[in-house]
Amino acid sequence: MRALITSNNPVQLSFLTALLADAGIGTTLLDSHTSIAEGSAGAIPRRLMVDSDDFERARRVLVEAGEL
Repeated sequence: MRALITSNNPVQLSFLTALLADAGIGTTLLDSHTSIAEGSAGAIPRRLMVDSDDFERARRVLVEAGEL
C-alpha cells in the first residue's frame, strides 16, 4: 500500500475515494480513528492509501480530474 494523498478534509477524501472507485481502484483510509482518539477530528491528517500496483494509475486519475 502507498499513500496517495494526506488530508484533514473528509469531504475531499470521500470525493477522491468515489472518483477512484469509479476507475476501479480500491482505497483504504488510514488514521481516521487515531484522529478522533486524539480529541480533535482534524488534528491528525488521514491517509488515502491505494495498492502499490495501482498507485501510478490512481495518480493519473486524480491529475486528470484536477485533484493533484
